Amino acid sequence: MAKAKYRFNPDTLQYDRIEHTFKQKIFRFLIYFFASILLAGIYFGILSYFIDSPKEKKLKREIVAIRTQYEIMNKRLEQVSAVLADLQQRDDNLYRTIFEAEPIPSSVRKAGYGGINKYSDLEGYDNSDIIIETAKKLDIITREAYVQSKSYDELIKLARNKEKMLSCVPAIQPISNKNLRRIAAGWGWRIHPIYKIRKFHYGIDFTAPKGTPVYATGDGVVKKIVRSRRGYGNEILIDHGFGYVSLYAHLSGFRVKRGQHVKRGDVIGYVGNTGLSTGPHLHYGVMLRGKYVNPINYFFNDLTAEEYEKIIELTNNVKQSLD
Repeated sequence: MAKAKYRFNPDTLQYDRIEHTFKQKIFRFLIYFFASILLAGIYFGILSYFIDSPKEKKLKREIVAIRTQYEIMNKRLEQVSAVLADLQQRDDNLYRTIFEAEPIPSSVRKAGYGGINKYSDLEGYDNSDIIIETAKKLDIITREAYVQSKSYDELIKLARNKEKMLSCVPAIQPISNKNLRRIAAGWGWRIHPIYKIRKFHYGIDFTAPKGTPVYATGDGVVKKIVRSRRGYGNEILIDHGFGYVSLYAHLSGFRVKRGQHVKRGDVIGYVGNTGLSTGPHLHYGVMLRGKYVNPINYFFNDLTAEEYEKIIELTNNVKQSLD
């Protein structure tokens, strides 16, 4: 029980006992109560600032662990990005070169980046920078992987057509020439046998007796048959697809008709001396995308490296064509 308090009374020279009213007691109680709460709040604030609670310690440990995981994830994304870049490089410079396809432009591979800030919802946090960076890398890799996947789908189609293309490309000599002695004139500037002027010869002349079989040099469709006494005389044009067309001129006869499908090695006609020609021979030409190219580059199916060098030498030694 609280001790009684007294106050000195100078009038009576005695100590009078202090008596508090009920109101005063309530007021004093409230002062002490709120002062205690205030002090408790101050102590709690100081302690909580310098000393973490068990829950706060747990949350901080989780934040550190999450940040570490984000950093590990970023490193893995960088590794995946490096692998994807290597695949893109091989795709553009190897696979598409093999299949004669155009590389995918960088504008297509990198399309869809930038513009509206799609990561605004991730801003405003203590670790927003690493979260946004990870999200960006993931979006970029996802986009590039999608483009690469589509590229491989296209390459699969090209690969399926490659087998067909290899059978269609003119790749053999148009007449039997095992000893390589039937080359009369090659590609390049030659003296015209009739006009006696220097003229570019867009093909190769093969000498052979009249009636010698002429073979299709690749799979294709007979595009055109010409019967004429001028120029190339009787001639056959075969469309091999993939931009290739082959020409067989000065023929004496035909074994095919327009629109007919032929296979490499099929007999399509016979050597002759029709048109502007000085003797029985076959003029053979190859066109790629509408332009004549040197046919000697398309004999790879039936010539060894040594034979190829020999045939180049033979074509260069002859300075006059037969047509």
